[in-house]
Amino acid sequence: MPVTAEKVTRPSLKTRVMRANVFHAPGRFGLEEKPVPVPGPGEARVRVRLTTICGTDIHIVKGEYPVKPGLTIGHEAVGVIDELGPGITGYQIGQRVLVGAITPCGQCEPCLSGNTSQCGGPLGGWRLGNTIDGVQADFVIVPCAQANLALIPDRLSDEQVLFLADIASTGFSAAENGGVRLGDTVAVFAQGPIGLCATLGAKLMGAAHILVVDTDPDRLHMAKILGASALLLAEGDVVQEIREFTDGRGVDVAIEALGTQPTFENALRVLRPGGTLSSVGVYSGHLQIPAEAFGAGLADHRIVTTLCPGGKARMRRLMALVESGRVDLTPLLTHSFPLDDIGRAYELFESRRDGAGAGRISLEERLLALDDAFPAAAAPLVHGRGGLVLALERRLVDGGGRNGRDPRQQEQRGQSLSHRRALPALARSPTPSRGQ
Repeated sequence: MPVTAEKVTRPSLKTRVMRANVFHAPGRFGLEEKPVPVPGPGEARVRVRLTTICGTDIHIVKGEYPVKPGLTIGHEAVGVIDELGPGITGYQIGQRVLVGAITPCGQCEPCLSGNTSQCGGPLGGWRLGNTIDGVQADFVIVPCAQANLALIPDRLSDEQVLFLADIASTGFSAAENGGVRLGDTVAVFAQGPIGLCATLGAKLMGAAHILVVDTDPDRLHMAKILGASALLLAEGDVVQEIREFTDGRGVDVAIEALGTQPTFENALRVLRPGGTLSSVGVYSGHLQIPAEAFGAGLADHRIVTTLCPGGKARMRRLMALVESGRVDLTPLLTHSFPLDDIGRAYELFESRRDGAGAGRISLEERLLALDDAFPAAAAPLVHGRGGLVLALERRLVDGGGRNGRDPRQQEQRGQSLSHRRALPALARSPTPSRGQ
């Protein structure tokens, strides 16, 4: 079903109404006026400065993931505290905060057991843009605010912390929950934004070799920048290539970041005995486990799944990585839109998932414009100080070469992708779109 957005006249906040991107039915969503919400006990109202669209939002507007009509979409935001409800202490109006996609209460049995993403029950930590109004709006109510308002250090920009709310937290957790250890060999299937963050997460955890698989050479190039040691183009028998790379041993951890049957099976087939498959893909329909790939249940394989970790403690730790210089996700940002153009941003997002090109759009002066002839791949949308930002996987690197590329980097990229071991193959699978 085509994804379209309905337009309305921009409202005035003086009348205590705000703009919000509202879902009504499959294929029907768009900006409309809503009352500015009032925070209740334990809540805070945040004025949104920057947000994203994730692939899950596309599933919602297409009707592939059910939510109630009238819901405001979106679940990742940077903003400023606008009003505090009763019971919130230690915060002040005007402070800049990062709001994670997952907003746990910190008090229920799952939270106290350390499973904050499952707050209150299965998938319960995902409230914003799922069970309550989300962040693609001028204002948002943050539930359980005491546990979820993460103060942003002054030296960090909105753009530096934007992806920590969901994409980075999810991607890093794939490596964490997969139990990546010093010296491990890790395979990461799919290099969309979450897969790229999983690659970076494996590097942060101390993996010695990180093999990445994707259908797109430019995503593979970005993975190389983030720490991948071997780039596998998904066009043939990638399982055999990974087996050869590991001298028949298999990998210690395989991360599946797409959410399809073929990539799940391939991740399982490359594991060593006793290895771990860490899945952050979102699956639809039935998922099958081939008996031979699973060692008939006797190979001591471990399969773990993860929903994005949230809460202010998690956000604080992630921001510490950025502040120390160990993590820089700003290359993943390329596009900027005003909130009033959210429909056009969704259309661009969807066209990129389908492999279409795009016009020249820039994100502030410090990033290069995107060239028509060099389309970027999928990811998220955004509302920021004056606008929305479509955070797409960045295909351009700083430099003066053709299409914004430094010729030396082009040459290095060609060399890395032409080496046989760096260009294995896999039965062609859909272009990665998770997280997209």
